[in-house]
Amino acid sequence: MTKKARKNDQSNMKQTLTLVAALVIAAASFGKAQSTERKQLFDFDWLFSLDSISWQRVDLPHDWSIEGAFDREAPAGNDGAYLPTGKGWYRKEFTIEDSSKKRGNQRTGLTLTDKKLRLYFEGVYMNAEVFVNGQRAGGHPYGYSSFFVDITPFVRTGENTVEVRVDNSHQKNCRWYSGSGIYRHVWLMTTGKRYIDEWSVSVTTPDIHTVNIKAEVVQEDGSRRPITKTLDIEHPRLWSPDDPYLYETLLEADGDVLPVSYGIRTIDYSAEKGLLLNGKPVVLNGGCIHHDNGIMGAAAYDDAEYRRVRLMKEAGFNAVRTSHNPPSETFLRACDELGLLVVDEAFDGWREKKNDYDYSTLIDHWWQEDISAMVLRDRNHPSIFCWSIGNEVIERKKIEVVKTAHQMATLCRKLDDQQRPVTSALCAWDSDWDIYDPLAAEHDIVGYNYMIHKSESDHERVPSRVMMQTESYPRDAWKCYRKVTDYSYIIGDFVWTAIDYLGESGIGRWYYTGDVPGEHWERPLFPWHAAYCGDIDLTGLRKPISHYRSMLYNEDKEQLYMAVREPDGYNGQVKTTLWGTWPTFESWTWPGHEGKTIEVETYSRYPKVRLYLNDKLIDEKDVAEHKALFSLPYQPGVLRADGVVDGEGKESVVLQTANETKSIRLTADKTSLKADGQDLAFITIELLDANGVLNPTASNELEATVKGPATIVAFGNADIKDNDCYTDNTHKAWKGRALLVVKSTRKQGAITVTVRSKGLEQGTVRL
Repeated sequence: MTKKARKNDQSNMKQTLTLVAALVIAAASFGKAQSTERKQLFDFDWLFSLDSISWQRVDLPHDWSIEGAFDREAPAGNDGAYLPTGKGWYRKEFTIEDSSKKRGNQRTGLTLTDKKLRLYFEGVYMNAEVFVNGQRAGGHPYGYSSFFVDITPFVRTGENTVEVRVDNSHQKNCRWYSGSGIYRHVWLMTTGKRYIDEWSVSVTTPDIHTVNIKAEVVQEDGSRRPITKTLDIEHPRLWSPDDPYLYETLLEADGDVLPVSYGIRTIDYSAEKGLLLNGKPVVLNGGCIHHDNGIMGAAAYDDAEYRRVRLMKEAGFNAVRTSHNPPSETFLRACDELGLLVVDEAFDGWREKKNDYDYSTLIDHWWQEDISAMVLRDRNHPSIFCWSIGNEVIERKKIEVVKTAHQMATLCRKLDDQQRPVTSALCAWDSDWDIYDPLAAEHDIVGYNYMIHKSESDHERVPSRVMMQTESYPRDAWKCYRKVTDYSYIIGDFVWTAIDYLGESGIGRWYYTGDVPGEHWERPLFPWHAAYCGDIDLTGLRKPISHYRSMLYNEDKEQLYMAVREPDGYNGQVKTTLWGTWPTFESWTWPGHEGKTIEVETYSRYPKVRLYLNDKLIDEKDVAEHKALFSLPYQPGVLRADGVVDGEGKESVVLQTANETKSIRLTADKTSLKADGQDLAFITIELLDANGVLNPTASNELEATVKGPATIVAFGNADIKDNDCYTDNTHKAWKGRALLVVKSTRKQGAITVTVRSKGLEQGTVRL
């Protein structure tokens, strides 16, 4: 785990013996997806079809788009990663046994008498319709909202069938890769006719020693009865990104028991003091993310969601913006447990379309329900410090936009008893920035997309305005860092983006003379099918910009780093784009460039850096803006950078030239998997020379095999032009690396994963 600890709150609070005993029963419901008597995972043994004729067995979460081939003519186009969309059907059979039937002394299966049965869909993209035994039971159009379906009136004793129709055929409806299908968990909720409404639970802390919990019990006639619980905490341990400490308790009413997890922390903000967490100033080193899991597509497996948060933490981030939609519940749970502050965002746009079938087609009928779904579902997460109601809305110059913002912000404040601030991301592509003041005034914190250069004049005009840069260019890391550290009214920066993602194809790329030119929005850029603007690539590798950004914001972490700029003309004349940085890699392997000038970038918290090549001093330079840059003729060997204080070397980093590739090394992020059909292992593949040095020029064709109770989920690399399918068992390496993801089945046994390539010593890992 992390420094986060869990603590059963009865040690600090007065609890009845009945409640303490019940805690043991319900404890399994905390953390990642686990079934309890009340909430059973409904992910397994579905049938799926794109044509209602041929059916395949699938488990959830499932994204059918990622299983398809990249196609320049795909209707979702560059926004949707050139992957297929369309319509699909899911079908699952389940049994409800008569309550009078017993097997031995045990009742078997589900019983219908005096029960309320609901299906809880965490996310279906999109236009979901749910049918039970042939009758429509419910659904939801917005693909990022969670929703419940009451199936009690439609089920019967014996065999039952649930079907879900998913329609993602109206394209384009999203500006990034959405995926298609039931891409998040489904749960069967079984309670009595009277039950605690999960989304009615609200946890507030009027002071750090008092926890107030309120909820509503749904009565048999549909009315609601309020219940409350107050807990006194003598010595509270406050939640923060550095100490993400969670408490747990239980709510009990009318025989229903509901576990509640919460954190205790205070949030305050002002133009004078900035952002205060638990009374202490905090600067947001944030990253934006989309919801996909890279080569896995949109499928929101728990391990993949936790991994994204872990990658961000390891990269030095302390905050995340869920652009531009609510994330999975698991992602927020991971932020709670691992420690990331969250801007939880509802929508990309409002009434004026960015694409023909985007949220503009739904807003008039569904915005209240979708805002409510976000706030009610998520309001007890201590990681969330801010709600976002939109992003770069097109109609921002119309007076009607102020009314829309007011309505949405008012609803957020009404539903959230914690009264978190409300923001949205504002931008302009012209000189009319000042006219957005009435719109900005509807926000508690004003989000600036690429507009933070307006901050000083805005502050003079509106001194009380609190700002944060909700999107920034990666290349502007130093300028943005200085903004948030020099001005108290700017509380943080969120780079676009933290992690590379599918869709919005070509954003952040570099290209060469002769390639299709220009920015990603100007024209289709096939075969580019993903974004390269992230600090972290599709395989989870931190790019040089990530090390630099972390060094700016984190004094106690990384102190020295070195990478090498690709020589201009080495593979062609380099052209960078707005969200891109110069192609720079941890590589001292540049065959054919011997004797020619090459540039080395070092990032350092030391005042000076010395550079050595094959133990010969090349130069010593002062560090400015946490950088020292060197130019030298390329020569194979060992490149070493030393951080220097008062003439003495304190720390070294090394890059070594690789020789011919000889072997494959596999490194798994865990050594064992749970036999639950959901657990994942992320296996990094590296191509090494005889000395164990990674060869960054290797692009060998790789073949993966898995023996034992596990299957391949995804196989790919970080090259956003490589259009090999991510679900095959073969893929090329890129820059000497690839990533393989395997999933457990529900059987126990040893698992052996092997990756082979012609002429190389194979790599093997056992789980």
